[in-house]
Amino acid sequence: MLQRNEQGALLVLARRTIADRLRLEFIAPAELEELLLTSPTFSEKRGAFVTLYKKGALRGCIGYIEAIEPLAEAIREMALAAAFRDPRFPPLTADEFDEIDIEISVLSPIYPIEDPQTVVVGEHGLIVSYRGRRGLLLPQVPVEQGWDRETFLQHTCMKAGLPPDALEQGAQLEGFTAIVFGEKDDLHSDAQSGH
Repeated sequence: MLQRNEQGALLVLARRTIADRLRLEFIAPAELEELLLTSPTFSEKRGAFVTLYKKGALRGCIGYIEAIEPLAEAIREMALAAAFRDPRFPPLTADEFDEIDIEISVLSPIYPIEDPQTVVVGEHGLIVSYRGRRGLLLPQVPVEQGWDRETFLQHTCMKAGLPPDALEQGAQLEGFTAIVFGEKDDLHSDAQSGH
């Protein structure tokens, strides 16, 4: 679990990283800047996603599935990727900076799911892999979309570019949980979910 102030520090890090790239001034609270330098949590390797919203609509989302970078570095890299390299959107502009809300998902280690019927909507994020294709949906996605378990499983298959019933054809299913927090919802630190 990340403490509330640690969540705030990671959000500040993501926003400051984007501001720096846009050459905008962003002054963060001194105590959060200090925490970024001193908390051992931020040097742990963790998978993480950064999601940007503009007026409630998705504006960018990119992340590391696996724990290959220390958490702080993963947040820096994924903030830049979500803002400037998500192929679904044009690069973020300075004019948009004050209109975006940032959400971060810090992932648990990935584990195999043998029985798709054990998937819990709102708790599990999913990864489907088959024949060189891979698709991932964070735990918060089915909640936001109002999907049941079956729809969630089907959409994860389709995210991989596979037919909705790919799990019945031998596709591999993996899961993870995530701590999800954002600026817009004022750090709902108890969210255990995972775009």
